[in-house]
Amino acid sequence: MRQVTNQHEAGIRRRLRARPSAVAAAAVLAVLALLALGAPLLAALEGQDPTTYHDRLIDSARGGVPLGAYGGISGDHWLGVEPGTGRDLFARLLYGAQVSLLVALGATVVQVLIGVLVGLAAGFGSRFADSVLSRFTDVMLSLPTLVFAVALTAVVPAGFPRPLLLILVIGLLDWGGTSRIVRAQTLSLKKLDYVAAARLGGSPPWRVARRELLPALAAPVITYAAVRVPVNIVAEASLSFLGIGVKPPTASWGQMLSTATTWFRADPLYVLLPAAFLLVTVLALTVAGDAVRTALDPRERSRLRVGTRDGSRGAAEPRGAAV
Repeated sequence: MRQVTNQHEAGIRRRLRARPSAVAAAAVLAVLALLALGAPLLAALEGQDPTTYHDRLIDSARGGVPLGAYGGISGDHWLGVEPGTGRDLFARLLYGAQVSLLVALGATVVQVLIGVLVGLAAGFGSRFADSVLSRFTDVMLSLPTLVFAVALTAVVPAGFPRPLLLILVIGLLDWGGTSRIVRAQTLSLKKLDYVAAARLGGSPPWRVARRELLPALAAPVITYAAVRVPVNIVAEASLSFLGIGVKPPTASWGQMLSTATTWFRADPLYVLLPAAFLLVTVLALTVAGDAVRTALDPRERSRLRVGTRDGSRGAAEPRGAAV
C-alpha cells in the first residue's frame, strides 16, 4: 500500500513538472514567499524600515507628493517613498506581503476546514442532516459579510491582534462556497461502487469519508482554495479600507491600495506596485491551482492519456508520466 501511494505521489510530481506553467507559477510563489519571509533582512540591506517617516523627501506644499522622479526612487529608497508620510515603499511592500499573505492563507485554511466538514456531513449524512446543513449554508452565503465584519469588530477588544481578527472574520463568514462544492462532489462520489462497497463492508462513516471520499475531494478543494487566496487578499483590502483591518503603521497590500486611490495621479507608482504584486499573486495561484487540479483529477488524466483534448497522447502528456 505504501509503495502504491509513493508511486502515485511520484506520478503527481512528474505531471506537475511536465507543465511549464505550473513550474513558473511555483517559482513565482516561492519568490513571493521568500520576499515575505526575508522582509527584515532585505529591508536592512536597503538600510530602511517600514515605519520611519522621512519628511524631507516629500513636498508639503503639494500635499505630500514625493520629491524626485518616479515617487522618489534613489539609492537609499529603491522603490521610492510613500506619499504623505515619506515611509520607504520597498520595506512596506515586503512587510505588507507578510500581513496580506498571512491573512489570506489563514482565512483560506479556516474556510476550507469548515467548508469540508459541513459539506461532507451534508452530502454523506442523512436527508435531515443534509437539509439542515444546506439551509444553514444558504444563510451564511446570504449574509452581508462586510456588515457582519464591522459588527464583530465592535465587540472585539482593541488589543486583539488585527491579523488574527481578520483571519477569523473572513474565514468564519465566507466558507459557504467551499461547503457547496464539497457537498455536490460528495453526493456524486457516494454513488460510486468503491464507496458503496466500503459502506457495505461495515466500515464506519468517518472511515469511509477519510479513506474513500477525502482523497477524491482533494482536487476540487485545492483548486477552489487556490482561487480563494487572492479573493481573501481583496477582502482584507476592503476591510482595511473601511478602517477595521490592519491599522497603521502596520503595512499590508490592501491598506496600501486603499490609500493609493488619493495619489494615483500625483504618484502612479504608488498605485502600480501593490497592484502589480497582487496581480502576480492572483495569476500564480490560479495557474498553480489549475495545474494541481489536472494532476490530481483521475478523469482529467484519462482525457489527457487518450488524447481527447488535442488528438494525441504525446502532445498532452509525456510518455511514462502516467501512473
